[in-house]
Amino acid sequence: MRSILRVFTSRRMAVVFLLGFSSGIPFLLIGSTLQAWLHDAKVSLKDIGFFAFVLWPYTLKFLWSPLMDRFVPPLFGRRRGWMLVMQLALILAISAMAFTDAAQSRMTLAVLAMLVAFASASQDIVIDAYRTEILDADELGAGTGLAVTGYRIAMLVSGALSLILAKHISWQNIYLIMAGAMSVGLVASLFAPEPRLSLAPPRTIADAVVKPFVEFLRRRRAVEILVFIFIFKLDVFMAQWMTIPFLQDLGFSTDEIGTVSQGFGLASTIVGSLVGGALMVRLGMYRSLWTFGLLQGLSGLSFMALALLGKSHPMMVVANITENFCAGLAAVAYTAFIMSICDKRFTATQYALLTSLMALSRTLVSGPSGWFAGLVGWPNYFLVATLIALPGLLLLFRFKTWTRPAPEQDTI
Repeated sequence: MRSILRVFTSRRMAVVFLLGFSSGIPFLLIGSTLQAWLHDAKVSLKDIGFFAFVLWPYTLKFLWSPLMDRFVPPLFGRRRGWMLVMQLALILAISAMAFTDAAQSRMTLAVLAMLVAFASASQDIVIDAYRTEILDADELGAGTGLAVTGYRIAMLVSGALSLILAKHISWQNIYLIMAGAMSVGLVASLFAPEPRLSLAPPRTIADAVVKPFVEFLRRRRAVEILVFIFIFKLDVFMAQWMTIPFLQDLGFSTDEIGTVSQGFGLASTIVGSLVGGALMVRLGMYRSLWTFGLLQGLSGLSFMALALLGKSHPMMVVANITENFCAGLAAVAYTAFIMSICDKRFTATQYALLTSLMALSRTLVSGPSGWFAGLVGWPNYFLVATLIALPGLLLLFRFKTWTRPAPEQDTI
């Protein structure tokens, strides 16, 4: 087994980190940063609300992910070629947004934002596939940790930094700067090694659409694996979705909440991701899922303690650091697990589908969370958010039955 230092300092890890940064830039530019721009332009709250629909491509990206497995661009290879195409599209679309009048051309801005969302979701498809294919098995945790770190740093740039700059320069210049920031991914893609796979891509569209499902469902314990992916993060989704209303109920101001959640919380997630990636080199997949999953579940008790104590600034900081650090640990192992079970003939499609299943679980558990919190009260709410981690952990006893034959041996 290679040393942790050697794993983290490889050329591939630098590429993975920079591509994570490239993935993180666009999202807030069509989310909260765009909302701030629209608000400054005196756009009505009703119209600002409708801009949420531009985010749909992130939810529906699995629909066109088979095309990115099937077709190979004429230059730079299947993965690098698609990355470069989408990054160039993002630079052009974000730049076009910069030259749009937010007050007078709202529909044009919405169309451009939708194009940014489509290109960004497509970039995510191919970067996720690239990371899965380029990393060795013992690099998955470290690579995931660096990708998450790059992504979070980029969100600080396109989110917090953009809002700070808005006090000094125009929104046009901010979006041009962010379009320029996409060049980080462009350079990384140009110098990245193309994955060398012994397996050919799907020969037809039908193969690209159907075979990823057939291959996965023919595996041993396929349903168990899907259930595990669906339930493993229910506890963190349940806890995080209601954190801000909970803190507001305790009497914390929005400034206090923002400082702690965006400052300490984000830093803790980054540290947790890096620590999780480093530990996975030593622990391996199975022990990492157990250890980090258990810590992720128990971290909900820190918010339960805060609920019982009432308004306590020290405990608020401790709870946020604990929950975000443990969530960062578990996210690395969970993402690395999903990467490890993708068949490399259909990486883009299977990864997009499996992460869509994870997104569905987030939606389903978050929807009724406010009603449930009102029904049982905050201490019991976070107790349940801790206990709901148990089914996912118990399924890990089945982990060693989830192995599958190497793709070369699969027959579809």
